[in-house]
Amino acid sequence: MASLPLFSVLFTFLLSLAPAFSTNSEGNALHALRSRLSDPTNVLQSWDPTLVNPCTWFHVTCDSNNHVIRLDLGNSNISGTLGSELGELKHLQYLELYRNDITGKIPKELGNLKNLVSMDLYENRFEGEIPKSLAKLKSLRFLRLNNNKLAGSIPRELTGLSNLKVLDVSNNNLCGTIPVDGPFSTFPMESFEHNRLNGPELKGLVPYDFGC
Repeated sequence: MASLPLFSVLFTFLLSLAPAFSTNSEGNALHALRSRLSDPTNVLQSWDPTLVNPCTWFHVTCDSNNHVIRLDLGNSNISGTLGSELGELKHLQYLELYRNDITGKIPKELGNLKNLVSMDLYENRFEGEIPKSLAKLKSLRFLRLNNNKLAGSIPRELTGLSNLKVLDVSNNNLCGTIPVDGPFSTFPMESFEHNRLNGPELKGLVPYDFGC
């Protein structure tokens, strides 16, 4: 019976560390991102993996619970690729990576960022298709993917993003027709220009992937 209070103290101690464990996993995810990036101007110099959490790093914003909610690396002269580790930033609300030289595909794991409000990946060199998994981002209001090298059709699943206010996929190599359902009925045609798109789609008359 004497061991019961000791167990209780130990349990309480471990419980108190839970936020630190969580935040440390976010730090690990950001450090993995750093390892993928070339950073000639040392904007990521403060990203020290030996720290308990990343909330003291430059370009990283945390909430009161030490969860990473914002990543601001726009116009930072970085290059490289993104990986699946970004999907570990479960509390992220703003992903700002615009005006860099990032290449490769947009990771499908970004669809795990359920709290994301804004995703700005414009003016990079992303290629491949827009991941259908982005349709899981029900809180998303701003999605700017313009001025990249994205190909394929616009995922029809994105029409289910009822909170989406701004979409820009201009200046890519997208094909097919432009959806007209959901929030897509409100986006100006400038959001889609300088692609190989045929649209907007005529329901029942033109196949969605026409021209792809």
